[in-house]
Amino acid sequence: MTHDHDHNADDHSNLSETETRVLALKTVLSQKGHIDPDALDVLIDTYQNKIGPRNGARVVARAWMDPAYRQWLLEDATAAIASLGYTGRQGEHMVAVENTSSVHNMVVCTLCSCYPVTVLGLPPVWYKSAPYRSRAVKEPRGVLSDFGVTLLESIAIRVWDSTAEIRYLVIPLRPAETIHLQEDELAAWVTRDSMIGTGLPTAPAVKP
Repeated sequence: MTHDHDHNADDHSNLSETETRVLALKTVLSQKGHIDPDALDVLIDTYQNKIGPRNGARVVARAWMDPAYRQWLLEDATAAIASLGYTGRQGEHMVAVENTSSVHNMVVCTLCSCYPVTVLGLPPVWYKSAPYRSRAVKEPRGVLSDFGVTLLESIAIRVWDSTAEIRYLVIPLRPAETIHLQEDELAAWVTRDSMIGTGLPTAPAVKP
């Protein structure tokens, strides 16, 4: 489903009842010494920011490098993604949408929080929040502005509504300055938010 046309801080007001209970349980277990909160945070960060998004980044980098793979991804994302070994929970029915110089795509789940875990990891808190789910459809430019993304007025914004049957992956527009990079290097530019459409590819931080 597409619509042509808030980002909130990660505070507890955005949490669902279930998430609030999980947070409370985590606090109690931590206080009783049954779990190490630091170790748990590392585990969550790994799934949220490393394993999942890294998979999606590899898919995007391959599409940037290989025109034939890019076409396959646009025609049958489920099969193209599976060919790289990425299959599983909430990633079986995928559709890839491509950003261009005239169209920017953004993904939301207006009813709940359907999300392609296999390629993007755990969904961020803001993705599940009511403000994002409602504003992404009504005020996509405003939401993008909240994320620090400003597009030319001439660029159309398409908002895709994920469902229990279909998950979307945005193929971001490849930055011109990456033309000389190889696939592994390209993947480092692809951020989780750029594959949701709320961000853009970003040069990786230079290690000291």
